[in-house]
Amino acid sequence: MRLTRCFIDAPLSAGSVITLPEAAAVHIRRVLRLRAGAELTLFDGRGGEFAATLLAGGEPLRAQLGEHRVVEREAPLPVTLLQGLARGERMDWIVQKATELGAAVIAPVTSRYSVVQLEQSAAARRLTHWRSVAIGACEQCGRNRLPLIEPLRELADACAGDNSTLRLLLAPDADVALAQRLEHTRAQRGGTQFSIALLVGPEGGLADEEIELARRSGFSPCTLGPRTLRTETAPLAALAAIQALAGDFRAPIGLR
Repeated sequence: MRLTRCFIDAPLSAGSVITLPEAAAVHIRRVLRLRAGAELTLFDGRGGEFAATLLAGGEPLRAQLGEHRVVEREAPLPVTLLQGLARGERMDWIVQKATELGAAVIAPVTSRYSVVQLEQSAAARRLTHWRSVAIGACEQCGRNRLPLIEPLRELADACAGDNSTLRLLLAPDADVALAQRLEHTRAQRGGTQFSIALLVGPEGGLADEEIELARRSGFSPCTLGPRTLRTETAPLAALAAIQALAGDFRAPIGLR
């Protein structure tokens, strides 16, 4: 039986009684229709998760915490996704699925051909919204640590601030495949751990001068194949490929 998972934005400790956030309480009562005694899984983003049991009583909805379980589902290969700002639901989709696919950091960036241009106040609201989307994705997929969602930045600032071992720029016309770049780095590192930054342009793509800027910042162009993918498809396909080639998709799960 799959247990309901809830993120609690406060430190948790075994044996304590906590009040569940209003949104979680409404979902548990009105949608899931859980009653006193129902079992939950709670996590606070600091690692691991807690067994919990709903308590009887009225408002507010409370839960008794049980043991702390040292369970981690983070990808072994840290990936920072530098994502060109996409429109509304497309950006939400990217944040949600990149979280599910194990991205450690999601860094929205603005560029010359970004369809969406946000003022500072609107960008702050979107950041809060994207963090909420990532929390929901963690609750669904089993991650106990939230990915870092960085504030919206200009492309130049994002490129200059990255210090990942391998920096990749998705470009449909590149001569080298992502898999080749990845295997070359793995061979160079001799099996030691490394990190990846993955730069993906917005709907309108990156301007020539932005591609050159990224290259000067150490980003190597690579392709996912002969087809040009949409801005909401490309990062997810790349993350899945990275997990399959060097991440936790490679972990043995046995055959039946």
